[in-house]
Amino acid sequence: MDYLKAFAVGGVICVIGQILIDKTKLTPARILVTFVVLGVFLQLIRVYEPLVKFAGAGATVPLTGFGYNLCKGVAKAVNERGFLGIFTGGLTASSGGVAAALVFGFLVSVIFRSKSKK
Repeated sequence: MDYLKAFAVGGVICVIGQILIDKTKLTPARILVTFVVLGVFLQLIRVYEPLVKFAGAGATVPLTGFGYNLCKGVAKAVNERGFLGIFTGGLTASSGGVAAALVFGFLVSVIFRSKSKK
């Protein structure tokens, strides 16, 4: 049942992104940034945490989950370190995911050759 919940919630988030791509003139980059900011906003109003508890990876893997993670990291760091936590909390909370993305991106670029679109 956990897999179905994750699939449903993650699928809905992806469907919203696809609708935004198809029906608006927003660039994909702006849509991605909107999703990150939306994750931060939903965590600020205490809506995203229950969604994460319900859907697990279906809510944490999409970009809204990245925004949620940044917001959660900043809140924790502010409680522990005070004002400086604003600047360090998001980086500390997301460093593992960012490092993994860089390493795997590099490995893929070494293994495969890019081709230009024509």
